Amino acid sequence: MRASRQPNYYITSSHLVAERIKKVYGREAHVIPPPIDVNRFHMSTDIEDYYLVLSRLMPYKRIDLAIEACKRMNRRLIIIGDGPDRARLEKLADDRIEFLGRQPDRIVNYYAARCRALLFPGEEDFGMAPLEANAAGRPAIAYRGGGAVETVIDGKTGLFFDQPDSRALSTAIERFESMVWSQILLRRHAEKFDSNVFAFRVLQFLGSVAPSSCSHELLSGARLLSENVSKRVWPRLAVVG
Repeated sequence: MRASRQPNYYITSSHLVAERIKKVYGREAHVIPPPIDVNRFHMSTDIEDYYLVLSRLMPYKRIDLAIEACKRMNRRLIIIGDGPDRARLEKLADDRIEFLGRQPDRIVNYYAARCRALLFPGEEDFGMAPLEANAAGRPAIAYRGGGAVETVIDGKTGLFFDQPDSRALSTAIERFESMVWSQILLRRHAEKFDSNVFAFRVLQFLGSVAPSSCSHELLSGARLLSENVSKRVWPRLAVVG
């Protein structure tokens, strides 16, 4: 227990979390973004007239902003995901807002590849959904905060809105609809976060800090970590010597 409170190194998912570790523990953390499995996603030329939310339905996710913006603009919105905030959100919706609940990967892939854009109104430590949309060749419209600032390139892989309210999101949607997006560029951006890249970064870091006497154990731990993060189990890694 004592050793776990005094790790030699911290690895974390974003600079936002690294700053938090610095503030709480007074320690620097090495940032390695968590991976997505790019090969899970496919691109489509059949883009349909709807926006998409992929999210657990929790109050802090601010899905209500997406609902309000789409209602105001008379846009179709498809929401994939479930959670304790669903009943409240359904009361806010009109007949152009569809709740599909939790869906298997093949259904998620279908809707991600054909949406106009992903809406990401919450503030996360990292946030995988914008990159998943990029892997499917679609941009993201995200709140400029949290981990999204490290994964969305404004004007190239998506757009930001600066205020956490539906009018700011509506303005971003209007701007988005006047722009042209490159599916190839979006996919290439997502590939920078692919699981193979993640595994290389972890092994590279551990190889730079691990003494030869424990390299086997650390490399085994890196492989286990790679398997876990594909399931989104990724708070932080403390390396103890």
